[in-house]
Amino acid sequence: MTLVGVTQRSLPPDRSGERRYALDARWFPFLAACGLTPVPLPNDADLAVRTASAAGLRGVLLTGGDDLAEYGGPTPERDAAELRLLRWALDAGLPVLGVCRGMQVILRAHGAALVPVDGHVAVRHTVVTAGGGRREVNSYHRMAARSVPAPLEATARCGDVIEAVRHRTARVAGVMWHPEREPVPHPEDVRAVRGLLGGGDR
Repeated sequence: MTLVGVTQRSLPPDRSGERRYALDARWFPFLAACGLTPVPLPNDADLAVRTASAAGLRGVLLTGGDDLAEYGGPTPERDAAELRLLRWALDAGLPVLGVCRGMQVILRAHGAALVPVDGHVAVRHTVVTAGGGRREVNSYHRMAARSVPAPLEATARCGDVIEAVRHRTARVAGVMWHPEREPVPHPEDVRAVRGLLGGGDR
């Protein structure tokens, strides 16, 4: 299987003051279905990049959960780690997939503004791809972009809300839905993630 780095949430301290990183357990079977082996990364920018380099990762997955700090999120250290990992992967020519919050990291790194949007939290809705295709996806975000600057381009929308993007020259893409939260991995998501991150056979 292909090794990919996977970012995590930073949880608030528990009663004993211990802080933990966390990753939705549903990522593991989804990534296995894509032929990928996840390597969880810490929310420490320097350590995350050292880990990614030492592990010989073939790509990076920026996962969801919580808003970016500039929009009220609780973990600026996670923002810093993910932005550094994005730059590291771009410099190394490695692919990056951003999911929900992870796509927001990609958007902000390229200068796109995020705005509050209504009706996108804990719902299902239809997205329309740039090629005119339609599919129903889950939605759990309260912030989104309505326009993107080059070199990004929108590849799916729900009304005027951008639901997926890709980089025109680098292997970087993002989706606002959560492929790992579907009861059964959607074939389009598996195909897209394999195509971007290079998953091998199971």
